[in-house]
Amino acid sequence: MNSVDQFQEWVTSHSKRTEAALDKLLDSAQTNPTRLHEAMRYAAQGGGKRIRPLLVYAAGQLGDTDHQQKEAALDAAAVAIECIHAYSLVHDDLPCMDDDDLRRGRPTVHKAFDEATALLVGDALQTRAFEILANAQCGVDVRLLMISALAAASGSRGMAGGQAIDLESVGKKLDLAGLKQMHAMKTGALLSCAVELGGIAAELNPTQMAHLQDYSQALGLAFQIVDDVLDATADSQTLGKTAGKDAINDKPTYVTLMGLDYAQKTAKELQETAIKSLDGFGSDAQALKDLAFLVVNRAK
Repeated sequence: MNSVDQFQEWVTSHSKRTEAALDKLLDSAQTNPTRLHEAMRYAAQGGGKRIRPLLVYAAGQLGDTDHQQKEAALDAAAVAIECIHAYSLVHDDLPCMDDDDLRRGRPTVHKAFDEATALLVGDALQTRAFEILANAQCGVDVRLLMISALAAASGSRGMAGGQAIDLESVGKKLDLAGLKQMHAMKTGALLSCAVELGGIAAELNPTQMAHLQDYSQALGLAFQIVDDVLDATADSQTLGKTAGKDAINDKPTYVTLMGLDYAQKTAKELQETAIKSLDGFGSDAQALKDLAFLVVNRAK
């Protein structure tokens, strides 16, 4: 089996693991109130690339720790961060935010259900994420570190803050530094947190965690730049969401600020930086390296 086939097998295996953990750790659609729980599952189990859970599992392969508690921590972290990601998409699609009707090739939650339900879905998925981490079957120190990391990445100095800057920047000119800051918070913070959660579960030392941070910061920015490129070049059917929304909404992006060629070149350079930062981990980091290629070379 070649390396491409091995990675695809790894992705398939860990994607199935993510889906099984989501199914187990989310309340069933029969739990009262049933409409809310049905909508939560619609949002969280509606497909997607599952990049963040995959990053959790890939980072969790590093280090010497290998025991049942680590695996429980990884499952909890993978589901928790996907719940936060799903909540952010539900709220991002609302009429008061980006006002979109399509997500992952299906009607957005406020279209499939209604706006009030969509708002509550986001709220409930966010709180469920922290409940899952708090109840993870692992050491208390690991649980506390994971809760702290996810809270910091999700809040006003992370994803929510980046979304606020994004909304404030509509129709305005951002310089390159401002655009980087917005992307690092809006998209990069949660991607970096996924890697950090895996490292926490694997009980890596501070030096190892610093190398992971270098990797994840480069990867997070590359991910958003590729998003900007795809929004400008791909169609809605390929993306599974409305293409060209950034241009329609007059939002600053790497493509509008620096041009398509610069954006694509920068994404490749960031991919190389991310992979280089993993040199000290040897073959244990192969999944993280392969995920960097997947992020930059994806078509949707």
